[in-house]
Amino acid sequence: MTDTTVSLPFLFCIFFYVGLITIGGGLVAITIMQEVLVEHFHLVTNELFYNMVAISESTPGPMGVNMATYVGTELYGVGGGIVTTLGQVLPSIICILIIARFFSRFQNKAGVKAAFSTLRPAVTGIIAVAAAKVFILALLFVPAGTVSVFAEPETWKHLLIVPNALFYLLACFVLFKTKVHPIFVVAAGAVFGVLFC
Repeated sequence: MTDTTVSLPFLFCIFFYVGLITIGGGLVAITIMQEVLVEHFHLVTNELFYNMVAISESTPGPMGVNMATYVGTELYGVGGGIVTTLGQVLPSIICILIIARFFSRFQNKAGVKAAFSTLRPAVTGIIAVAAAKVFILALLFVPAGTVSVFAEPETWKHLLIVPNALFYLLACFVLFKTKVHPIFVVAAGAVFGVLFC
């Protein structure tokens, strides 16, 4: 946590804003949250934020919603979690209700088809950039005071990318080449972190 605090209504507005401009799903939401919560308002530290990302990704449900709930609960308790979750999902609910009401009337029009033909690759690019950011942070981010059972702290900070990268490659191999359920890979990641970081 940081010393900066905001009111609960303002926190609702922050997550309403994040939900409103998130096009592309949870990874994009995480990138926007990092910019708003960590870099702009300094509501949480970098280390806490990426711990939240790891937990939100490891738990059931949409990652962006999980993050909103986690941040709100961390700052204002259960009530804060409810408020931030509502702020995060409300724009999507409003948009879906409007689209569901009118889309059938316009879906076959040439302009709508053209918009979707360019919207899909644009959203794919947004997701790719967000995924790349999360990927880089997952491999390179080193919490302050990190120690290892194999090396001195200062030495390990420079070597942490090696075991992280090796575990990433192993996890990809297991997920793509075997029928092991992803939850076991997540659990193995947690054990790996406890033992080697």
